[in-house]
Amino acid sequence: MRLGIAHHLGWAVAVTASPDYEVVDRRRIELIEPGVAAAPIHHEGKPLDDAATAALVEQVRESSRRAASASLDRLVAALPASIVSMSVRGWPADFPDDIATQRRVPYEARADSVMYRQVLADLARARGWDVHFYDAKDVEVRAAAKLGKRADEIMLGPRATLGPPWGHDQRMALAAAIMAD
Repeated sequence: MRLGIAHHLGWAVAVTASPDYEVVDRRRIELIEPGVAAAPIHHEGKPLDDAATAALVEQVRESSRRAASASLDRLVAALPASIVSMSVRGWPADFPDDIATQRRVPYEARADSVMYRQVLADLARARGWDVHFYDAKDVEVRAAAKLGKRADEIMLGPRATLGPPWGHDQRMALAAAIMAD
């Protein structure tokens, strides 16, 4: 089984596909615990200095590790076979770790999102899954090219067979899982 993730701040769509690209499971998973700031770099409230922001980021990262891990555990328990890979949206290899830098343009617009992707990738590796990265801008087009004549059946068919929700996030997550093959 291959797992594709289309993440947002604090939650994600997870689509699990069989080796022949059949959707075996699709669900929303939580990436943070209730009551935790979903965007620590862009938090709302009184302005924080770098040290306080770093502490908030670490608090959110720890919450994300716990919540995402529990979400993945529930997913694994519901599947008929083992997951071999997880696909998440990639991020630049040179993305800074330093909070002061992350708070500045152009990084501040992506720092919270990158944190969630890093947590998910770390959790996948800890489970022994291969981690694949995709570009959200072209993953669906690339998957359709790979599938050829079967593209519409595989990418759009789940809406008819599974019903809603089957939208952009679900298609992107499935495409990401397909491209990991």
